[in-house]
Amino acid sequence: MVSTTENNPRHISLLTRDTLALVLAGGKGSRLRELTDWRAKPAMYFGGKYRIVDFPLSNCINSGIRRIGVLTQYKAHSLIRHLVHGWSWFQAGRQEFVEILPASQRVGGEWYRGTADAVYQNLDIIRTHSPNHVLVLAGDHVYKMDYGAFLAEHAVREADMTVSCFEMPIEEAAGEMGVMTVDEDWRVIGFDEKPEHPNPIPGKPGICLASMGNYVFNTEFLYEQVIKDADTPGTQHDFGRNIIPSIIKDNRVFAYPFRDEQTGEQAYWRDVGTLGAFWLANMELVAVEPPLNLYDKDWPIFTHQRQAPPAKFVFDDADRRGEAIQSMVSGGCVISGAHVEHSLLFSYCQIEPYSLVSESVVLPDVRIGQRCRIRRAIIDRGCTIEDGTVIGEDHDADRERGFRVTDDGLTLVTPSMLGQDLHFTR
Repeated sequence: MVSTTENNPRHISLLTRDTLALVLAGGKGSRLRELTDWRAKPAMYFGGKYRIVDFPLSNCINSGIRRIGVLTQYKAHSLIRHLVHGWSWFQAGRQEFVEILPASQRVGGEWYRGTADAVYQNLDIIRTHSPNHVLVLAGDHVYKMDYGAFLAEHAVREADMTVSCFEMPIEEAAGEMGVMTVDEDWRVIGFDEKPEHPNPIPGKPGICLASMGNYVFNTEFLYEQVIKDADTPGTQHDFGRNIIPSIIKDNRVFAYPFRDEQTGEQAYWRDVGTLGAFWLANMELVAVEPPLNLYDKDWPIFTHQRQAPPAKFVFDDADRRGEAIQSMVSGGCVISGAHVEHSLLFSYCQIEPYSLVSESVVLPDVRIGQRCRIRRAIIDRGCTIEDGTVIGEDHDADRERGFRVTDDGLTLVTPSMLGQDLHFTR
């Protein structure tokens, strides 16, 4: 099966100019456990300085799409604050914007009940922008993708809807991903939401086509389908569960394989929806040649970041040397006579003398005291780790202290687990 995009021009100026992108960013991300107790999954930190939502937003900008709506719902304050601070530099007079579209009961008295319902409840706003195409994007995945090529494929095929897809081992997709079945022309002939036994790709046993949660719609077709779904009793108002299965028989729905434009191989894409996946995706970044290149000047990832001084490493004694080996250390950090290895530190972290941090992800504003040992851990924002604390070496001891230990041996520590509540509701 070969994509036809390779043989057709992109027409980016026309396609992207007349496209409205909608980023679905209202999800809780419950599999991230306590990390999303006070923030939506798209607002989760990633890569030392970014939020997850920065990736689809940056993809839009780098693809030439500058009309973007972000649909928010679950505990959206930190997400909205990030968008206001970091994504308010557009020129409204040039018809470019990032608009925040919170759940506000615009239609009836319900909050967003699903992905399709979130779009349906904003049809009046979408109509004011008069797009030719609507690009619906999941706001909680990490990847770099040229949406211009995605739109071009949709236009060339004269499709009603196009779904971006990713080749994935069946055992990883089972029960977790929407899975498509396609014919030789990449037309979708079957769609199952999180099946226990996904259908393999013909000729590739053990591999299936998983939906990335990114869709291109002809605008009028989108209007028709979300209105029809809203009027259908018993529906879950979801694109994957309801709309796609209902339209593939009588409409032109195609899959778009997400591949590296230079090599034609499987492109980088990560669903960081579990603690293990979140930790691993961050750990991949400290490799000598990481699979995700954050240093690509031709495809920058935009974000909001605090004004911070450079990272600082102090003391050079034999037993007290501030150093970081095969690690990423963000601005504002002070490594004071401590040793950091194979770890990723976000901004304004402070590690005191004689401490060791290894194979760990440390979110912003964390202070680690003297003579601590932290291994294979995720330390949430704002934690203060007392002197002499050991984390990640004895999992039974970690559990007794109220820390979360995953099946693959990671330890999660949050301020509330340490009795350092940063959020007060009364």
